[in-house]
Amino acid sequence: MTIEALQNRAEQLLTQAGILPVITVDNVDQGRRIASALLEGGLTALELTLRTPAALDALAALKRDLPDIVIGAGTVLNETQIRQSIDAGADFLVTPGTPPALATALAAAPIPAVPGGATPTEFLQLMAHGFRCCKLFPASAVGGLTMLKGLAGPLAGLKLCPTGGISESNAGEFLSQSNVLCIGGSWMVNPGWIAAGEFDKVRDSAARAAAIIREARIA
Repeated sequence: MTIEALQNRAEQLLTQAGILPVITVDNVDQGRRIASALLEGGLTALELTLRTPAALDALAALKRDLPDIVIGAGTVLNETQIRQSIDAGADFLVTPGTPPALATALAAAPIPAVPGGATPTEFLQLMAHGFRCCKLFPASAVGGLTMLKGLAGPLAGLKLCPTGGISESNAGEFLSQSNVLCIGGSWMVNPGWIAAGEFDKVRDSAARAAAIIREARIA
């Protein structure tokens, strides 16, 4: 599949997601309970970060046990993790930043990739590799809405998933930007709720996030 076709698929996946919960899991069962709560709340995709030893096992288990959820492997840092994520069943790949060697590896991957960047120069380099769907990270730290509005004119072909510092209170404003396909966030998977086993709160927060998506699409 060409990178153009893969980017079309990335755009489709991100648009359908609307809001992409970013989760980090300590074990497979925890991952299953988080993903189930998100699905019950109406969110159909998530980014599972490769920040813990349990991540790849959890990714594989979720793809097996919850086939309705779309999973992006997040915090992908190298070619080894690209291969491991694909083997575990990831639907797409996400990076926090994308040095040249990683961009080349992502461009050669057989599944969609959403490479991360934080500056116009980085996004121009990614676009030169054939990427037009990228992650703006850390979004709030590099200018948030102001950055998104600033990029929209000169990089009109670039579509973004801003992640980092976005909350329930400003999610709708981010989603309303013309160059935003979806947003990433972790407010609906509060670590305190997870530690306390309060997955009903995850579900309820996910339901509010799903309502934000619906409202943004109506607007």
